[in-house]
Amino acid sequence: MKLYNSLSHAKEDFFTNEPGKVNMYTCGPTVYHFAHIGNLRSYIMEDVLEKYLRFSGYDVKRVMNITDVGHLSSDADTGEDKMVKGAKRENKSVMDIARFYTDAFFADCDKLNIKKPDVVEPATNCIDEFITMVSGLLEKGFAYIAGGNVYFDTSKLDEYYVFNKHDSEELMVGVRDGVEEDNNKRNKNDFVLWFTKSKFEEQALKWDSPWGVGYPGWHIECSAISLKHLGERLDIHCGGIDNAFPHHTNEIAQSEAYIGHKWCNFWFHVLHLNTNSGKMSKSTGEFLTVSLLEEKGYNPLAYRFFCLQSHYRKSLVFSYENLDNAQGAFDKLIAKIASLNGNDADSIDENAVKALTEEFKNALDNDINTSLGITVLYNVLKYKTNDKTKLHLLNEFDKVLSLSLLDEAKKLNENKKEEAAAGADSEFGKYVEEQLALRAEAKKAKNWAEADRIRDELTAKGVKILDTPEGSKWSL
Repeated sequence: MKLYNSLSHAKEDFFTNEPGKVNMYTCGPTVYHFAHIGNLRSYIMEDVLEKYLRFSGYDVKRVMNITDVGHLSSDADTGEDKMVKGAKRENKSVMDIARFYTDAFFADCDKLNIKKPDVVEPATNCIDEFITMVSGLLEKGFAYIAGGNVYFDTSKLDEYYVFNKHDSEELMVGVRDGVEEDNNKRNKNDFVLWFTKSKFEEQALKWDSPWGVGYPGWHIECSAISLKHLGERLDIHCGGIDNAFPHHTNEIAQSEAYIGHKWCNFWFHVLHLNTNSGKMSKSTGEFLTVSLLEEKGYNPLAYRFFCLQSHYRKSLVFSYENLDNAQGAFDKLIAKIASLNGNDADSIDENAVKALTEEFKNALDNDINTSLGITVLYNVLKYKTNDKTKLHLLNEFDKVLSLSLLDEAKKLNENKKEEAAAGADSEFGKYVEEQLALRAEAKKAKNWAEADRIRDELTAKGVKILDTPEGSKWSL
């Protein structure tokens, strides 16, 4: 398996610190509002990565944080605290907001077949771990206290811009245009580990610390939570590309300064989901959520299918026209699967299983190429083998792609039966009788191709046909 490593800017042979085991960390949501579908693209692609590693035989432990305490817009202590912003908007406490939107996030994940990580840790559970890590960085000389806050000293590093060689003038203090510089910093790239003096007098969540009552900086939480649950050597760290700088850059800086050696082998970054007007966000344009897509009549799994049709390292443009195309393609795929009949008397074609599994693994081994993985699904349907083998393979590959292929096909067939069961005298019943009459005429004219086409079309709709000397009979 080759995986692109954002740290080296190259595809590398995948390896782990401990044979057969993968320690995987995912940056979780800041739970102040619903996740938009751009956020969820990252989680879909990370989900595929985790499931493919398991499919390949690895024992995976995946950890995700929940940011439920002060995530500021920048390290200069500017911009509104996102959690407080959510609490003010809805006239609720910060913790009520955190609980509600954490539940909403995982409800969206369920609709998209995103597996819940093995460990989900809210930041507010780990204040002691944050304080321990900040204290250690101070003791090692990588941090200093100024203006009541604790800062990481980037001048102590041999290299800070590890993901790319940014123009340092472009990155004066970090994250957003128009950010004011924090005059407490010794160096323009230093970042806050712990706040006791903030521009937010109404900061809702504060804790005692050796430096006074305050709260942690955003970056420290992921480092400390990862160290708590996965130890000092991480195999894969995941997140959206917008986290590469400064969040992941700062994580590497503080983690490696604290533990004294390399921390993480692979960095897996998913590119943005854009609209025609630019990057998707909660503050611009229509707020696109899974629930909104459902209200408009889309199957959430069609959105997952849409994401899988593109490579995770390519920006993806969302439009309703593009989603319509994905929904149409997904529906046709499900209809083809619904027409398969896994006869129990058939045996699994091991040669077909070997050939198609190798094809699927070649696709995913090539930097999680899900678009080629989708192509393999169609190749299964076209392959010259029995339906039982096809259904077996589709079920196996769906352990990675998680499109609920067989369940959706079963649901389609059940819906067809319910429609038909409304009565043979219904529109559907009349349609079947008309098609059988046309089939009888085709057989009489020895037009076997047309007769077979009609039979196959009716079979795909859940109609069972029995040819008798008295004519064709049908049932559901």
